[in-house]
Amino acid sequence: MPERNFGEIIAKYVEMNIAHPFMEGNGSATRIWLDIILKKNLSKVVNWQNVGKDLYLQEIERNPINDLELRFLLKENLISNVDNRDIIFKGIEQSYYNEGYKRL
Repeated sequence: MPERNFGEIIAKYVEMNIAHPFMEGNGSATRIWLDIILKKNLSKVVNWQNVGKDLYLQEIERNPINDLELRFLLKENLISNVDNRDIIFKGIEQSYYNEGYKRL
């Protein structure tokens, strides 16, 4: 799948979430993967600290049908400060340790 723009990257992210076979662990891995792809192609990352877990989980549940709301949620939390280690590590920490972010 192409990853030339934000929409294509989110479509790929949705497919990765659908394809992974495990309920735990891969959700965190795909969020880290998403940040790597965004950084590589768009020089952006998601500030996961500002993404509400309840809304995110709702969007993950609905995104196989329509990823528009997920794209909107994540796009409004994109930042250009891709080398800020605090943002990156806090995002990873939140991803791994926030029980609310486990894949449904």
